[in-house]
Amino acid sequence: MAQHVPTYDEALSLLHELNQSESLLKHAYAVEGVMRYLARQQGEDEEKWGIIGLVHDLDYERFPEQHCQKTKELLEERGWPEDYIQAVISHGWGLRNDVEPGTGLEKTLYTIDELTGLVTATAIIRPSKSVADLEARSVMKKWKDRSFAAGVNRSVIEKGTAMLGAELSDLITSVIMGMRAVADRIGL
Repeated sequence: MAQHVPTYDEALSLLHELNQSESLLKHAYAVEGVMRYLARQQGEDEEKWGIIGLVHDLDYERFPEQHCQKTKELLEERGWPEDYIQAVISHGWGLRNDVEPGTGLEKTLYTIDELTGLVTATAIIRPSKSVADLEARSVMKKWKDRSFAAGVNRSVIEKGTAMLGAELSDLITSVIMGMRAVADRIGL
């Protein structure tokens, strides 16, 4: 099948076809928002980064045991470009596969996937239940409490932050800013 660069509407339709969980959809929108924000900051292709962020957990609801490998099949069947597929599945590096993130896009997705979870968890315990007034220092305090948001894989965030050559607090600020852009969509 010939490769086909997906449109945003095609990606969104595919996401909704395979996912009904409100929390998974909100997570997809959060990751998309952060990916778009970071793409703009770095002068990268915002649409591509956003689409990849949107579909990164495409298979998780229906095929949790085959996470990443089922997404690869689903996107190949639809003729998605290899670089999109590679970027999506590389976020499972060390957990679901051995596809190491190599590009800036891949390293960013790998890192911020887990980081959006920590930012979300920190936002929802605040009186405002919002990212609008959330600051990196509040998230950094929660980072140190390993029992808080225990499902967030902090070692993935640490590895990704190092791969990006970034400071964790700066990355958290970027994640918050990206999530603010989609706050209505993610309920924060």
